[in-house]
Amino acid sequence: MKSKTYCLLFFSLISIQINSQTGKDSKKLSSKQKLSDAQNKQVPFSVLDLFDLNQPKTLGLSFAPQVETFTVFKPGENDNKYNHGVVLYPFKGVLYAQWQSSAQDEDGDDTQVFYSKSLDEGKTWSKPLLLSEDADNCIKTRGGWWSYQDTLVAYICVWPKNEQVKQGYTEYRISADGAHWSASQPVLNCEGKAVKGIIEQDTHALPNGRLLTAFHMQPGLRATPYFTDDPMGTKGWKAGKIDNLPTSKTISREIEPAWFYRRDKALVMIFRDQQSTFKKLSSISYDMGENWTTPVIIDTPDSRAKQSAGNLSDGTAFMVNNPSGNKTRFPLVITLSKDGFVFDKAFLIRSGGDDLQALRYQGKYKRVGYSYPKSIVWKQYLYVAYATNKEDVEISRIPIKYLQYK
Repeated sequence: MKSKTYCLLFFSLISIQINSQTGKDSKKLSSKQKLSDAQNKQVPFSVLDLFDLNQPKTLGLSFAPQVETFTVFKPGENDNKYNHGVVLYPFKGVLYAQWQSSAQDEDGDDTQVFYSKSLDEGKTWSKPLLLSEDADNCIKTRGGWWSYQDTLVAYICVWPKNEQVKQGYTEYRISADGAHWSASQPVLNCEGKAVKGIIEQDTHALPNGRLLTAFHMQPGLRATPYFTDDPMGTKGWKAGKIDNLPTSKTISREIEPAWFYRRDKALVMIFRDQQSTFKKLSSISYDMGENWTTPVIIDTPDSRAKQSAGNLSDGTAFMVNNPSGNKTRFPLVITLSKDGFVFDKAFLIRSGGDDLQALRYQGKYKRVGYSYPKSIVWKQYLYVAYATNKEDVEISRIPIKYLQYK
């Protein structure tokens, strides 16, 4: 009997080792398959299975090392209680934050663009100042920032109220000191005409200096990659060629993109999917933004909301979004890739639960969570700006050294 028991125990242990090794080999195979998929010219990138959707507050993730959070603006009873679409930018040693604001409701008739400054790298902020100019029969929303030499550029999106479909165009104002601003002028295309589209807030430069972003073009809002070799970013914008996915609506299925570059120098644009797959859409350009592949679904969770992306100084690619797999806009997560082909690490920036303050004021389209993150790399940090509950303007920053691959 003892001999049989020992034999059974021996073969059980062998079986466990074999199954364990098979599991490890299966994970290795999965990772290799993901890499193979990403290197396929039709698949822009892949994301490993990093998120536990059964833990909605944290997705099973730990916080990014030494992440810090600061408040730019928290409305009181006499302030605008709807604040959204926060975009950061450094200029002459000062960090600027821009966002849209209204008394109560999203896209209310009183919506304008405000901005604030920080002289201590984001820890404390000045009282908000009005950035957009008053105009009849339209509202104005944030368009983001750019700068060239001694000039700061503020983009402002203009939405006429009398249009048959939702659409608009983009203006800009310039300043040498962040306090005194020029009159608004239209952003111009390569033919010297006004770009008939709303700019996306992720304008940044390729390694060769070319600027890349996207506009949501008329008629309606059709997301289109755009690039310019004008270092000021106010003219010379040219549309990249892309075939949008089919839709019967005046808004394209892919909207609100961000982008990063891969180790092979290909540009990768990621989009929110309006068809509610709660996945990302993505497209690739191999010629610096002039031509783009038809967008495809990336098998990784998203919340059907605006997101941001980019590269750290060592080429590490990052994406910031709410990978909840539904409309929930928490937690706020950064996902990382050494080469832009396979994203294999993720950290919390903000979580649900005790980390998420309560929504204090009601308003149209207001919701709990961290909405519309936009990111900027500055000095030793990656900064992420967002609107918590669409009312508190907040930022978080993470030391870059903890995000780069060793």
